[in-house]
Amino acid sequence: MSLDVETIRKDFPIFETLAHGKPLVYLDSANTSQKPRAVIDRIVRFYETENANIHRGVYELSEKATAAYEGARELARRFIGARSTRSIVFTRSTTESINAVRYSWGRANVHEGDEVLVTEMEHHSNLIPWQLLCSETGATLRHIPIDDEGELRLDLLGEYVTDRTKLVSVALMSNVLGTINPVRKLADAAHAVGARILVDAAQAAPHLKIDVNDLDVDFLAYSSHKMCGPTGAGVLYGREDLLEEMPPFLGGGEMILEVWLDRATFNEIPHKFEAGTQPFAQMVGLGAAVDYLNELGMDAVRRHEVEMVGYALEKLSAIEGLTIHGPKDPEQRGGVVSFWLDDVHPHDLATIVDTEGVCVRAGHHCAQVLMRRLNVPATTRASFYVYNTNEDVDALVAAVGMARERMATELPF
Repeated sequence: MSLDVETIRKDFPIFETLAHGKPLVYLDSANTSQKPRAVIDRIVRFYETENANIHRGVYELSEKATAAYEGARELARRFIGARSTRSIVFTRSTTESINAVRYSWGRANVHEGDEVLVTEMEHHSNLIPWQLLCSETGATLRHIPIDDEGELRLDLLGEYVTDRTKLVSVALMSNVLGTINPVRKLADAAHAVGARILVDAAQAAPHLKIDVNDLDVDFLAYSSHKMCGPTGAGVLYGREDLLEEMPPFLGGGEMILEVWLDRATFNEIPHKFEAGTQPFAQMVGLGAAVDYLNELGMDAVRRHEVEMVGYALEKLSAIEGLTIHGPKDPEQRGGVVSFWLDDVHPHDLATIVDTEGVCVRAGHHCAQVLMRRLNVPATTRASFYVYNTNEDVDALVAAVGMARERMATELPF
């Protein structure tokens, strides 16, 4: 079953607006997705009819709020195939989830002489925490290289995953290249030497059907705002036995059982990692976003993405002087196309195409290590989602052509 994109677009009120007086062409969903009416309405309804703090009241309104919050946890569990809600920790973002593992699991398990392994394509959110951990502990941070197609050098895996490896941390999908990484193969290699694996699924969760058991991962993180949900809501999956052993990440209310003047005992998982008042309305919105995507069907979402990327690769590659980064096969990449246009800086390009109503991202995309590997200061990135059409790609191609002409003639815009 394919997506009915014209009907889907009607679910997103933002497409009723104009950009510079022209129809909005939103090609920056890898940055943050737009929100359907179903998610917006669910959050409004929560504030209007269910708003109370969770887990803290015995009155009916608080119980309703708690039920909505824990219902979202169940939806988040099912979305990635986890076996129990005990393994689903609510955070505020993928970044916070990764830092929670760094602080709680990393400090207890990574020591001088150990190694943490990432890749050359990681987002800073999956790089800086491990730089900090290695700096604190004396461990060594290593990076699996990529080839010229933007795929991991798996032929070198045996040189990088060794008996010194304690953690492998990798993106399931690159936010720049779109590369879909072979996480199960990496997990098998990590587990063979007694290491753990963490997966940054911020880019993958909106587009791919994920099952943490099939992937055999120890930790996995994803965010609400890239998958039709609100900002301020993230999910950390962790194996129950690992979460049980890990100390709390934050201290405060609700993560405790009993408190004395000089000590405390802590709540059961996942609640011992959820200190203080949680962003409970946002989590309810996350649950609504999961419902929305489940209704569309993640297999259909993926098929639409492959078709969109294939069309974009074909049209953009026909532009003279334009270099596309990442795998050439749309089946091997997500809904992201990053490119460099000769003699036009990405910031200039993004500014000009914006005057045509086309929204793209320009910059290093929080992946400066990867930019250096690609030998570019930045790229222009177009990213696609369930509401994008081939006509959006056509608008991008036309706007890029116009931008190139303007820059060549140095006309003001």
